[in-house]
Amino acid sequence: MSDANSSRPGGGTLKRLRRRLDFVRAAKGVRAHAESLILQAAARQDATGPRLGFTITRKLGGAVIRNRIRRRLKAAAAKAQPIEWEGDTDYVVVARLEALRRSLPALIDDLQAALRRVRRERMKRRDAEARRPDRTDKD
Repeated sequence: MSDANSSRPGGGTLKRLRRRLDFVRAAKGVRAHAESLILQAAARQDATGPRLGFTITRKLGGAVIRNRIRRRLKAAAAKAQPIEWEGDTDYVVVARLEALRRSLPALIDDLQAALRRVRRERMKRRDAEARRPDRTDKD
């Protein structure tokens, strides 16, 4: 698995988030909490495929621990169902220390459950936006 792109089971790729601006935008979007991670998601205008970034803070441990957590989360993302990833979305996985302790299948389950919650919340927000009447200023 290369650092730039993760191989997807469906044959596609999950591109990586790299710019701070993308991470900040995702942090302002929808969130879903799981035991081992927090998933943040924000829609993009271009539909070039889903992009994924990781945040593993120093509070979790030294470089060796953080890299081990990152590798485990990357493996879980690579094995997550391709259907769960929305093509016009940036995702950021914020690691919790529990990501180091949980088994890989449990990490995959956490990630897939968070993806489903994010999708559900985004659909709710879209529906609410569609039902909201347009505001037009009348003089």
